Amino acid sequence: MWLMLTALAAVITTAIWYAKAPDDKYKLGLLSLFFWGATLMWLVDHVIAYVTEGGAFLEINLDATLLGLAVIVFALFVWEIVLVVSDPKGVVKKALRGKS
Repeated sequence: MWLMLTALAAVITTAIWYAKAPDDKYKLGLLSLFFWGATLMWLVDHVIAYVTEGGAFLEINLDATLLGLAVIVFALFVWEIVLVVSDPKGVVKKALRGKS
């Protein structure tokens, strides 16, 4: 399930990024790369596990769903840290100037 959730997040993020291109003010391209990287990593993992061990290709259960959601939340958390550090609207700079 985590493969499907990250793939869905990758497709949605890529579509939003493409609609906003070429202005990538909020670094949606980076978020899209996070999701595509996770999707490709798990796709390779699933294919190798399926070829070597057999069984079901996709796990659809509560644990797999929670893992997929946790990865999406973590990617969004890292993306928000990148946004705060890059400060595309200058909000952090204004707040810091106001305090000094």
